[in-house]
Amino acid sequence: MTTPKFPDNFLWGGATAANQLEGAYNEGGRGLSVQDVMPNGLMSAPTPEPTEDNLKLEGIDFYHRYPEDIALMAEMGFKVFRISIAWSRIFPNGDDAQPNEEGLQFYDDLFDELHKHGMEPLVTLSHYEPPLNLARKYRGWIDRDVIAFFEKYARTVFERYQNKVKYWLTFNEVNSIISAPANGAIFEDEIEVSLADKWQAAHHQLVASALATKIAKEINPDMQVGCMVISMPTYSMTPDPKDQLAVRDFMNENYAFTDIHARGVYPGYLKRHLREAGIEIKFGEQDARILKENTVDFISFSYYVSLVQAHNPKNYQTAAGNIFRGIPNPYLEASEWGWQIDPIGLRLVLNDFWDRYQLPLFIVENGLGAKDELIADGAGSFTVADDYRIDYLKAHLQQVGEAIEDGVELLGYTSWGPIDLVSMSTAQMSKRYGFIYVDRDDNGQGSLNRYKKHSFHWYKEVIETNGASLYNN
Repeated sequence: MTTPKFPDNFLWGGATAANQLEGAYNEGGRGLSVQDVMPNGLMSAPTPEPTEDNLKLEGIDFYHRYPEDIALMAEMGFKVFRISIAWSRIFPNGDDAQPNEEGLQFYDDLFDELHKHGMEPLVTLSHYEPPLNLARKYRGWIDRDVIAFFEKYARTVFERYQNKVKYWLTFNEVNSIISAPANGAIFEDEIEVSLADKWQAAHHQLVASALATKIAKEINPDMQVGCMVISMPTYSMTPDPKDQLAVRDFMNENYAFTDIHARGVYPGYLKRHLREAGIEIKFGEQDARILKENTVDFISFSYYVSLVQAHNPKNYQTAAGNIFRGIPNPYLEASEWGWQIDPIGLRLVLNDFWDRYQLPLFIVENGLGAKDELIADGAGSFTVADDYRIDYLKAHLQQVGEAIEDGVELLGYTSWGPIDLVSMSTAQMSKRYGFIYVDRDDNGQGSLNRYKKHSFHWYKEVIETNGASLYNN
């Protein structure tokens, strides 16, 4: 059997989001984002104002400590570091006439620091953190006016960083908006937000994504713009054709977003789904042309779990997942948070996307959330013996290697949360993903000191050997 080989220019690194690590929520001219009033996670109700129990307000203080953290990433050998720009650092209210220079300068300095260490920035424009004003004044992405605000924001940062950032993502996990409308700055109760509202908001994001792609190419044709989706390979509960059809229907709701980004048209199955639900999306006069003429350069995705579906899901128990839910798979183990662990599913996703689109792919999130115990390292400091994380990542990366051998064109891999940060789904610090431990607990207590876990040294070797160490016994 052939030992897989990663491409020589493979982009190894890690991925983060501004609202989960930056902190400094009221510094540098930054306005409030939707995350500043969501202390209990993405699927929970917002509070009227920021509250002290919201760990994201301080995060891990990356805003002040980023040189130290980037030096640690460089020590591991990172080729790429994924961040998001906090939209409300650039336009504090989202609809401001002029950008905030202090916010722009912060990211200038951050990108310079990355380049100093030989790292490419991979930058997400909107990572679950629209300005709060857009939620309260405009109903978020339900209002078409938000497209113009996003267009202005995108043009501002593309022009500013055109010579510093090559790889861009428009919306993080764009296909989550139907299940998690807060992604679209939609805060009303579910009773008030109809399914039609959610799909209209999704359409506005898709048009805005295409417009951002258009603007990027006009400013610097060398910039590469990708979409970013949640990927969840889905298995049939039984060989019953009705279960197989349930899988197809579930997968299609997610494929719709990559189909539109990569092909530029609404697929027939989505048109039928909307028609049968009584939903008519309002297209602007130029929307169809904008989508068709401004498709993405590559497809990026998060991968954490796979799911099982059936045509009668009420007959089965529900498994935990990342926003989406399915039936537990009896062949898989689960993490401490109930997310089922399926390395082979990652190979299936890679082959599926490659066969469907023939566009370069980028794994921009993958990792294991776990409760880590800080212990003495025998050299006067502390560490975490996180062999469970090493086992998880090794198994997944071995399947990535197999997919590359299958012929998949893959740009790179950025593990989620290379340094501990606040969890998006639960807003906890105790759900840790990093190679670097951050001393902060769920009550916000701790020194914020950084400590290298065992996985830090393991991942460093993986990068040094360009993946060859994954196949050593």
